[in-house]
Amino acid sequence: MHEPVVYLLRHGATEWSENGRHTGRTDIDLTGDGEAGARRAGALLAALRGDRPALVLSSPRVRATHTAELAGLTVDETTEDLAEWDYGDYEGLTTPQIRETVPGWTVWTHPCPNGETAETVGERAARVVHRIREADGDVVLIGHGHFGRVLVSTWIGQPAAFGVHFGLEAAGLSILGDERGVPQVRRLNVPAR
Repeated sequence: MHEPVVYLLRHGATEWSENGRHTGRTDIDLTGDGEAGARRAGALLAALRGDRPALVLSSPRVRATHTAELAGLTVDETTEDLAEWDYGDYEGLTTPQIRETVPGWTVWTHPCPNGETAETVGERAARVVHRIREADGDVVLIGHGHFGRVLVSTWIGQPAAFGVHFGLEAAGLSILGDERGVPQVRRLNVPAR
């Protein structure tokens, strides 16, 4: 059985990621710093990987596809399964703004009206993990912060809400793999410096 190595790259910084606004379906591009971070992440990935991976998947959002391009990656497929959490009515708001009407709100523990639940995001992550397991070689994923945290949780057999325990910064790289058939987090949130 092939045990792929997964390189999970979060998109570079955007104006909304820098000021804490929940950015799900809104298609916002990278800032200048975000573009520079994406290039650095590509150099880091090339140094760690070397050859072309068997599969490169990206979220269809421009912040992810632009990151892939700047990182020197050729995307095989864009998929909504890698899209960021759909925040519904909370799209574009910060957590403090949401907490003005819903005290103690977090994406991990509370619903997003007209958006996705942690469980729904976890179902998408499970589909991505299944695709990775069927790939004939290593896989690079270009995606988003909250979704990436759910993916890491799913990879190690935890529920989606366990993602609260991981941090993924803009243009950060995480590496997932296996040790004798047991899923593991090899590196988490390596900054593109």
